[in-house]
Amino acid sequence: MTDFFIIDSGYVLARIYGDRLAAGQVSLAAYARQRLQRVIPAHLVVSLILVAIVGGAALAGVAPSNPQWFDWSQLPAQVLLIQSYGVPGGQGWNAPTWTLSALIGCYLLLPGICRALWRWPPTAVVAGAVILVLVANLAATLWLGDPLYRLSMRFGILRALPLFLLGVAAAFYGSRVYVAPRIAGALGVIAAVALVGLQAFGAFSLLSLALMTVIIWAAGAVPVLKPSRLIEQLALMSFSMFLTNEVTRIVWFGALEALGQNGGPPGVRWMLWAVGLIGALAAAAVFRYGFDRPVQTWLNGPGRSRRRGEATVVPATPQGSGAVVTAGHPGRAVV
Repeated sequence: MTDFFIIDSGYVLARIYGDRLAAGQVSLAAYARQRLQRVIPAHLVVSLILVAIVGGAALAGVAPSNPQWFDWSQLPAQVLLIQSYGVPGGQGWNAPTWTLSALIGCYLLLPGICRALWRWPPTAVVAGAVILVLVANLAATLWLGDPLYRLSMRFGILRALPLFLLGVAAAFYGSRVYVAPRIAGALGVIAAVALVGLQAFGAFSLLSLALMTVIIWAAGAVPVLKPSRLIEQLALMSFSMFLTNEVTRIVWFGALEALGQNGGPPGVRWMLWAVGLIGALAAAAVFRYGFDRPVQTWLNGPGRSRRRGEATVVPATPQGSGAVVTAGHPGRAVV
């Protein structure tokens, strides 16, 4: 799922910004500021909440069952989102944030990537991205001892960048080469069925990555005829879910363990898991509507519009990218 998220992030951002970044029509400072302010405020608040929970539990005499995952020396690198660049620390705590750490690097490299790739034919860009993934996978296996898709968070940027580029290539191809929606939809369904079927025979991870990319490309090539308000809201909430689900899991299962309620018959354990899932969704909704959306609205409000021609981000997509409205073209949105 992490790899899918990284590929999808490359696809979404390249579809939103790619042409204008390649043409030099977006202020690089404004673009970088938007990407950072989309991620950092929410990340810092969730980190503070987790620190308060762990610190409060320690003051109350409640020790975590896995104290190695709450080593205070690991916290600075994670809070600063630098754990994916080979620096010490960043283990445990809100562990999934290594993805954000790596993606920030990918986000900041995107302008140069678009300027370099947008001059090439779409098929050449896709072929180059596939070759890069294969070469990166071979290099990771030979030099770091793990394939690309299993690299530790310490090498997160090395894991994320080739996959991010795969999504960028899919976006570039989708914006340049027309494929009838019926054909694209059929290819997407075939890829999804193949992806599920592969899991019964083994990981086949590189092939799985290719199938994920096809699914993402196909989803972007098929128009949505009747948007679902529920699906839209769930999609908009996914970034908050990504940030908060680990914290909710720690709190829920830690409380169950402290109360001695984490065992029992399978039916009871499944019920507790289901309640935890509902709690994770509720916590994500509270965080999105109580903090993340108001803060993003304030940061990107009309009173803070950039110079003419710069992009203003409005409510975020699952990748935190947001729709983009070009100043000077009110009502014209790219999603």
